[in-house]
Amino acid sequence: MTEEPGAGAPELPGTRASIEAILLVVDEPVTVMTLAQLLERPRGEIEETLRELAAEYTGQGRGFDLREVAGGWRFYTRDVCAPVVERFVTDGQQARLTQAALETLAVVAYRQPVSRARVSAIRGVNSDGVMRTLTLRGLIEDAGQDPESQAHLYRTTGYFLERLGLRDLDELPELAPYLPDDLPEDIVDS
Repeated sequence: MTEEPGAGAPELPGTRASIEAILLVVDEPVTVMTLAQLLERPRGEIEETLRELAAEYTGQGRGFDLREVAGGWRFYTRDVCAPVVERFVTDGQQARLTQAALETLAVVAYRQPVSRARVSAIRGVNSDGVMRTLTLRGLIEDAGQDPESQAHLYRTTGYFLERLGLRDLDELPELAPYLPDDLPEDIVDS
């Protein structure tokens, strides 16, 4: 018994679902021609499907629109939802830093450029996750590699200075008065 071609292969989604999936991941408008080639469908069918989807989303009052812009199609936040999206984005940036993040940021600020391993050694705990978070928030950045150990080095950013209201790092308060008396010399002098 012969197997039919394509038997056992996963079934592909329909045109509508495929278009929606592609439009969810694009960061610039995608042309009808590109969609037609990717989906191996006629241009007219793709264009008609895009217009139907756009009308459907508008008719349902969704939080997004499908718009034809700059020669292609893309999802956009519906104008009436802009204040909610703005509040979401702004509140995410205003979230307070955890104690671990503040400690890590202080180590980077006072010891920069500094490696993750050095930050972890000073804090006494693994700081990799916190370092990633601070990098994503734009407070620290890559500062190259240590020529001896090849470790990635980190420093604070201009955004860090801006958030703290400082012109430059020289305006950071002196650290010595806040250090405990029993710290090992290599931590104080490093």
